[in-house]
Amino acid sequence: MNGEAQKRGLAIYDLDGTLIDSRADLTAAVNRARAGFGMPPLTMDMVVAFVGDGQRKLVERALAGAPVTLDEGVAAVRREYAAGWLQATALYPGVREALQRLRQAGWLQAVVTNKPAAATDAILAGLGARGFFDAVVGAEEGLALKPDPAPLRLAMQRTGWMGAGEVWMVGDHYTDLEAGRRAGLKRCYCRYGFGRPGAEQWDLAVDDLRELADRLAPAGEA
Repeated sequence: MNGEAQKRGLAIYDLDGTLIDSRADLTAAVNRARAGFGMPPLTMDMVVAFVGDGQRKLVERALAGAPVTLDEGVAAVRREYAAGWLQATALYPGVREALQRLRQAGWLQAVVTNKPAAATDAILAGLGARGFFDAVVGAEEGLALKPDPAPLRLAMQRTGWMGAGEVWMVGDHYTDLEAGRRAGLKRCYCRYGFGRPGAEQWDLAVDDLRELADRLAPAGEA
């Protein structure tokens, strides 16, 4: 970690609905799994409404009534998702530019998601974005999921953040905002995502991630 990064701080991002639009691939994976169990497809809006609390909760909701155990359902959805998680998934407009600007300006950056870490790394690598991040924290054995603040604290540890400068939690869902609040971080709400803020508040709301870069790394300061 260089001195500039220490002075600038750390930006922690959610993945789905914040950095990437994964709705189509998530919906397709769920519906392929449902078809395998003889169930009719769900609409994208229905599947998206199940997202935000981790993969097991997504599967529990999406396969309610399926003639399988939850573990079997999770395995089926994971298998189907891995077979096509980059068919339609893409970075949101402005994300690559914002990440590049903040990295050049000396900000440490991390991803904290309730998606499994292996899938997160593979998706970011496939989109050519893994190199922007100093740490990626996904669903890991023994680690609480957001809105618990534990994965945010682990991200701070893994990036080598030393306590100088601001730390922001950036996300589109109340789980991100609550985790940031409980960790004592500044919070950026991404209105363009497919989450919902619930009763949570924020320090900044954006319709494009470049607006966050404008706030944290104003032109001429890098």
